[in-house]
Amino acid sequence: MKLRTRSTTQKVVIVLIVISLVSGAFLGFRQLFAGSRSTVVASVNGEKITKDELYQLLLAQAGQQGLNVLIAQKIIDLEAKKQKITIAEAEIEEALAKYYDYYGGEEAFTQIMAMQGTSLAEVKKNITNTLKIKKLLEPRIKVTEEEMKAFFEENKEDFAQEEQVKARHILVATEKEAKEIKDKLAKGEDFAALAKEYSLDESTKDNGGELGFFNRGDMTPEFEKAAFALPAGEISAPVKTEYGYHLIKVEEKKAAAAANYEKSKAEIKEYLFNKKLQEEYNPWLQEVSEKYEIKNFLTNAS
Repeated sequence: MKLRTRSTTQKVVIVLIVISLVSGAFLGFRQLFAGSRSTVVASVNGEKITKDELYQLLLAQAGQQGLNVLIAQKIIDLEAKKQKITIAEAEIEEALAKYYDYYGGEEAFTQIMAMQGTSLAEVKKNITNTLKIKKLLEPRIKVTEEEMKAFFEENKEDFAQEEQVKARHILVATEKEAKEIKDKLAKGEDFAALAKEYSLDESTKDNGGELGFFNRGDMTPEFEKAAFALPAGEISAPVKTEYGYHLIKVEEKKAAAAANYEKSKAEIKEYLFNKKLQEEYNPWLQEVSEKYEIKNFLTNAS
């Protein structure tokens, strides 16, 4: 089910640049090639294709690229160790929280990673690597007040606060079911508990129907109209959408507000820093690579 009709993140997304910098395309390979190389991964009219055949093809097509990633990671680890750079678990969790927010929650993020064959441990390892890169390159990256103000003026509409609603919902198949649950709520039963028990929305039921904050245009029209019309603390009558019938509880509302530079300053600085980080990464890696003896034996592999 997809209640939201567009992304609820700001147009200027302030997140750590992790996978694109170093190793995103190779995170799931370890799981792919675990176990016997003779395992059959596909067949055509009974003709088998083995895991080893797939491995050899990928090695030929992307082996050097993957090896370059591993070499870069080793250099980053050695440079971080040399400079006594460490990454605390709290820093990793803070970065993870940004990804959860960007992808619409922890569950949605976990599902996407699972589809890519990537484990949480691998994501954390990649985040750790990127945080090391940020600390290693920080001395050569400067973000000035003038740059931040110019960026704010050019993108002011992206930093304006739209009217927002924070809500929970319970989705059921019929109006009759929705009315029965509304009666339970009227008798004092807990909304979140009933969402866990009855809601058909698998993406939110385990969190008690929690949807977080959303803007106008983020949800289907019928849902949006009902949610924005409700005062905070109120529960709607059954609302029909293409997915079924919803009961909506509005928990909090935020009024629209004009863009404010001081409130947006930290986000702008992080965005511009990450942008410069992308630009500086390859030149930096080339420079530090010259300090190490790198031997590449892949071309000699059979």
